[in-house]
Amino acid sequence: MIKESCSITDIEGILIGHAQDSEALTGCTVILCKKGAVGGIDQRGGSPGTRETDLLRPMHLVKKIHAIVLTGGSAFGLDSATGVMKFLEENGIGFNTGVARVPIVPAAVLFDLSLGRADIRPNAEMGFIACKNATSTPPLEGNFGAGTGASVGKIFGMSQAMKSGIGTAGFNLGGGLIVSAIIAVNAFGDVIQPETGRILAGARTIQKGPIIIGNESQFANTLVIMKSLIGKTVMNFAASQNTVIGTVVTNATLNKEEANKVAQMAHDGLALTIRPAHTMLDGDTLFVMATGKHKADVNIIGAFAAQAVAQAIINAVMKSEPAGGLPSARDFLKLSNQ
Repeated sequence: MIKESCSITDIEGILIGHAQDSEALTGCTVILCKKGAVGGIDQRGGSPGTRETDLLRPMHLVKKIHAIVLTGGSAFGLDSATGVMKFLEENGIGFNTGVARVPIVPAAVLFDLSLGRADIRPNAEMGFIACKNATSTPPLEGNFGAGTGASVGKIFGMSQAMKSGIGTAGFNLGGGLIVSAIIAVNAFGDVIQPETGRILAGARTIQKGPIIIGNESQFANTLVIMKSLIGKTVMNFAASQNTVIGTVVTNATLNKEEANKVAQMAHDGLALTIRPAHTMLDGDTLFVMATGKHKADVNIIGAFAAQAVAQAIINAVMKSEPAGGLPSARDFLKLSNQ
């Protein structure tokens, strides 16, 4: 029986830290596992920015990773992983090469240069700070870490987009088995409620002004626009400025092949909540970390990985705050409570 939802940091050995520049509207998030975890990846969008991903695939030597970095700053932000490696090296953590321990730190980036300042990006120092901030307490959601400059609904460009952020979700499947996710949502498309198809955050028909409760006509509906002639001509404004990046974390025992399969299945959660998903304009990269404490069927882990990703995406948009001139889904809540 599925028990209550739980935090991603309820998994023993997992620490999460954010670091951000709230004025420049960028930041990074690190998921640490100092004892190492079996890693996997599935990358499905056409515009990824990544580091150290090939080693996660089957038929490669390294079997465990020590951290994953989710970061803003586009390709520049990959530098934040250098700071994470420095932190881990100073703590004697890494793959033993015989002459030195080399921390294994895969990373993925999202494009947030259009919001805040484009000349300030996550760097090695920020990655190091994120590691120092890493704790086992439930991580902050919304405008923190890699979600600081995240946005969604960009078919008309940033002027009609909405603020997004980073979100987490987790499930205790019983017997201490946990499947969880942390996702930074920076999608080209709209975020929807899977059960109803209702748009929670996405491209707006208006460039300025508050979102009005119940007035769904203020959402442009990206799929409808894509179908029209206008949609075919304006998508260039959003090219290569989007991606959803995240990590599924579980305490299940998985080998590398199974970890990669879970990453593949986890993308179903992305497709459930983002419309459209996996376009050539998105990066859409999901990692997996498996700490290996509980035996479990890979099919069960993958099925609930998708559910955790879906809920984390919804939490990312619902817990974000307006920033950089963009409204957020929280505006709905504030107006509805008045």
